[in-house]
Amino acid sequence: MRNKVLVVDDMELNRDLLEEILEKEYDVIKAPGGKRALELLDRKDLNIVVVLLDLLMPEMDGFAVLDAMRDRGLMGKIPVLVISSEQSVGVEEKCFDYGVSDFIRKPFESSLIKRRVKNIVDLFVYKENLEERVEMQTMELRKQYQLLKEQAEKLEKNNEEIIDILGTVVECRDLESGDHIKRVKTFTRILAEQVMKDYPEYGLTPEKVRIIESASALHDVGKIAIPDNILLKPGRLTPEEFEIMKTHTTRGSELLNNIKDAWDDTYGQYCYEICRYHHERFDGRGYPDKLEGEAIPISAQIVSIADVYDALVSKRIYKDAYAIGEAYDMIMKGECGTFSLKILGCFAKVRADFEETVRINKERQMEAEQTA
Repeated sequence: MRNKVLVVDDMELNRDLLEEILEKEYDVIKAPGGKRALELLDRKDLNIVVVLLDLLMPEMDGFAVLDAMRDRGLMGKIPVLVISSEQSVGVEEKCFDYGVSDFIRKPFESSLIKRRVKNIVDLFVYKENLEERVEMQTMELRKQYQLLKEQAEKLEKNNEEIIDILGTVVECRDLESGDHIKRVKTFTRILAEQVMKDYPEYGLTPEKVRIIESASALHDVGKIAIPDNILLKPGRLTPEEFEIMKTHTTRGSELLNNIKDAWDDTYGQYCYEICRYHHERFDGRGYPDKLEGEAIPISAQIVSIADVYDALVSKRIYKDAYAIGEAYDMIMKGECGTFSLKILGCFAKVRADFEETVRINKERQMEAEQTA
């Protein structure tokens, strides 16, 4: 199908002359005035590729047509070639201010009209094809983005399901672990958000904080490998039993390492770090690897305090719960091992949030006991 050219001129002779010049290359549509031209431009089915526009016309002149085209958003979409007897440079400049593609003065040479129209049409067609290709590529990129987004969401759901399954296994082995895991996750999120705010050098982001919170649920996953007579012992462990209990860090990290291909690398990394290193201490006196200082991953440092704090404020089969103020002082004074001064500073800032969490959990526990 040939490209269509719209000729707008009040003089029939001019319209016929332009048609004669262009009809071998284009389908020429003629309009005797501005109103008819706009009616034709409003027809989407015509697919006009260029408008040849006279300026001096009765009833509706060329500038009025340009105004109407601009109001319709057509300027820039359909190129306009002004053909006028106007000799003023100011008129020509005004046309270009409207955004016309070219300006030819009457009388004109046939060869010039052909060349100018061809250049404009070729550029228009190239632009249209380019925009179409860009639109197609954009649509394809959107589809790919949506697919990647769905895959990421599916992978994230898979990560969460793996954590939930393993966490449930731990709960089944150790009846105290269920609520402990939930509380540690809350403490971890509160503390991690403060660390992210105060120490950007650790590179924490809201997304990483969310993953660390989720991964904290597996800090004790290695307990599934601890014998019942030690894990469930209703009293303090002997030194030999404690050495076995300490292996939950290495046994758990080995378990997680064996399934690392089942989940996202970031989840796997944080789960492994937290599981293996949450009992390390800043002075190198922790276990299992006796890491020292910042060699301990920040995720494990955060979960370490969350885990210790919950252990102190919670009642266990071998001890009563410490008062929240006493638990706070014990951590700050180093009675539960040495922690980073940076993390302790953040812990101090979120003390009220930790204590409020404890109060809320105790209220819920009391309500549950009353309704049981």
